[in-house]
Amino acid sequence: MTETENLQTPLLSVQSVTKTYGPHLGCSDISFDLYPGEVVGIVGESGSGKTTLLNCLAGRLTPDAGKVLYTDRLGSALNVHTVSEPQRRMLMRTDWAFVHQHARDGLRMTVSAGGNVGERLMAGGARHYGNIREQALDWLEKTEVDVSRIDDRPDTFSGGMQQRLQIARNLVTGPRLVFMDEPTGGLDVSVQARLLDLLRGLVSEMGLSAIIVTHDLAVARLLSHRLVVMRRGQIVETGLTDQVLDDPQDAYTQLLVSSVLHP
Repeated sequence: MTETENLQTPLLSVQSVTKTYGPHLGCSDISFDLYPGEVVGIVGESGSGKTTLLNCLAGRLTPDAGKVLYTDRLGSALNVHTVSEPQRRMLMRTDWAFVHQHARDGLRMTVSAGGNVGERLMAGGARHYGNIREQALDWLEKTEVDVSRIDDRPDTFSGGMQQRLQIARNLVTGPRLVFMDEPTGGLDVSVQARLLDLLRGLVSEMGLSAIIVTHDLAVARLLSHRLVVMRRGQIVETGLTDQVLDDPQDAYTQLLVSSVLHP
């Protein structure tokens, strides 16, 4: 497959995904494509179905209907929910990454900072201790974690540093697709700003494709190229980020944007 064909083929194709919890709707008939090098933000108020959708896209939940297709490095379209478990685990260790809102959910708190980064390399087949430690040091530096703390455990780090460590752990293998669930949620405003600058730089430098769930429209504007606005489990508006935020067409999106401008 040529580079031009790669850019025209969706990296992730979401087709009519629906998920319910008994009588409660998680998300309904969701469809969109994510292209290589593109960042899509999914926004909406709490309970809109954002996180349910994200977990379906990442293979953490199985939808009741619809499918999610991922185009692998060979150009094959893999159904995220029907691939074998070993194949899915390998994708999660190499091609995919998942950044949790709470860093503790994405780190091993009893393992050193360097060990957390090195574990993902080892899961992908790396075995040379010196090389693993060198890459861990490099990624701690890239994510602005004090390299002198490589042997310290994450539970001795601040919340912002834990989130930086989680990002280092996820990106060290050079994934093609990153799922982010409220990556700056719960952090102080000043810490959020620095972390957002870091994420934006890494996404641009690495040419990452990403899906970011957030309730914060400022985060969405800074990081995403395109927006998907959800309400009560359904998409109510989608388009280029600046276009949606500067000239929202749906009444719900207008309300969201207005609440930010005039809280």
